[in-house]
Amino acid sequence: MFWDGMNFPAWVRLLRKNHFRLDWQYWYLLPMITVFSLVHSGYRGWQWVVFGWSVKKKLEKPPLFILGHWRSGTTMLHELLVLDKRHTYPTTYECFAPNHFVVTETIASRIFKFLVPPRRPMDNMPAGWARPQEDEFALCNLGVPSPYLTIAFPNEPPQNQEYWTLEHVPPEGRERWKKTFVRFLREINRRTPKRIVLKSPPHTGRVKLLLEMFPDAKFVHIVRDPFVIFPSTVHLWKTLYSTQGMQKPKFEGLEEYVFANLERMYERFEAERDLIPPENFCEVRYEDLVADPVARMREVYERLGLGGFAEALPALEQYVAATKGYETNKYRELSPELRDQIARRWHGYIERYGYAGQLAGSSRG
Repeated sequence: MFWDGMNFPAWVRLLRKNHFRLDWQYWYLLPMITVFSLVHSGYRGWQWVVFGWSVKKKLEKPPLFILGHWRSGTTMLHELLVLDKRHTYPTTYECFAPNHFVVTETIASRIFKFLVPPRRPMDNMPAGWARPQEDEFALCNLGVPSPYLTIAFPNEPPQNQEYWTLEHVPPEGRERWKKTFVRFLREINRRTPKRIVLKSPPHTGRVKLLLEMFPDAKFVHIVRDPFVIFPSTVHLWKTLYSTQGMQKPKFEGLEEYVFANLERMYERFEAERDLIPPENFCEVRYEDLVADPVARMREVYERLGLGGFAEALPALEQYVAATKGYETNKYRELSPELRDQIARRWHGYIERYGYAGQLAGSSRG
């Protein structure tokens, strides 16, 4: 489970906040994760003693952030950008064992290779300890409040909703979040001193905060047909609640949760996007990226001034050839009532990003 990598204080806080309401079939996780968390805390201390002094105080280069809603193509874009040998990224192992990966990743990722399925359950994309992963999971396991902790107790009220944007988080909470995040990135740079490419949808609502931390950061924003995003995101949360939760999920209020999250995310993003210098920002449509990945990636490189596209091109073409024929998940036809609700609730997104023509169409996978 995602929470196997928590340190002891983070694990105790999660349990206390949710009043230890694990369903009986998950009680075995209490002693198991408790033992794991104590081990992680011990290794964290060891890592600090051995390598704490050698973690650079400054990142090698400003990060490159991939922004966009869940299921909008952020994973594909992440996979394409990290093909460039000049880039690095948080691995799955680093995000699920962030407390001590500096001292354990090389050996542990090989020993425990069997614990990670070859494909992600929500979309059949490749998985593995060395694959790129969302840094939000690392923050969870390091003990920082995150809305993703809702996954652990899906029948409780949504967790830490103020951390979608951190706009209303008290100053001490914001500073703790920033300090933990930067420390994690510095530890990645200790492993590989290159530009870090990060993908975590919650960052879409945190642009102002990220610019405070990294004024020269670069941003790529990806959008997708919202009539596909909606059922795909519902499917995502259902899959995660069922496979990573410690309660048998009831899915009460899930559709409203999906509606509200995009509204919250893009209200904040639209208010802050113009803070990004034009030379550090570009936008891409998922449909265009899928149709011609090489051409769209060339545009991304040019818009952001990344350079080196010719050197990255062979790996990019090889990736495109290897993934040719990949099919996205198919979902049931949306009911007219649900399509009308998506059109009404997400009208701003639909108009802003050119999906008004989909209003009369049918749902695609």
